[in-house]
Amino acid sequence: MWHLTATGTTPAPVLETLLDHLAAGKAWDTTIGSPVTEKTVTAATQPLTDAGWEHTVDGRWIRWTNPSRDAGIRFDAFAAQNPNSPLTTWTIWAGPSMDQPAWSACASAYTPAGLLADLSGELAQECGTRQVRTPSARRFVPVRAAASPVPLRSYASPHHGPQH
Repeated sequence: MWHLTATGTTPAPVLETLLDHLAAGKAWDTTIGSPVTEKTVTAATQPLTDAGWEHTVDGRWIRWTNPSRDAGIRFDAFAAQNPNSPLTTWTIWAGPSMDQPAWSACASAYTPAGLLADLSGELAQECGTRQVRTPSARRFVPVRAAASPVPLRSYASPHHGPQH
């Protein structure tokens, strides 16, 4: 099968996109055991290409980043060709850098291209609507804070630690 994991700070619109895709029954469009092809990668990242995101090839990785370089997707070609490996094939992220994201979602090789395209589209659409961060909210870099039904302080309070 396939799997996708997301950090606790992944914005609600990204999670809603995932849940909508699953609810629509579109999560089964990848044949188990089929290799990830160039066609799969192109379909999964088409929204980024359409939005003018830059892509680079660095060894086994292909990276797409937005113009401000604070959001992107990384595809690991090695992991894609070794689907039984514990390596992550797809990493979707936003924040200061991919190595220090404010949030991320990681997906396996068999994750449906349609789901990845929906998530790519959400990322590409919402990265331009980032809100200016205040000093008290510096720890957060939500993709769509203004439209999120959950206030930022519900993720964690900068003065009192995580809220439960």
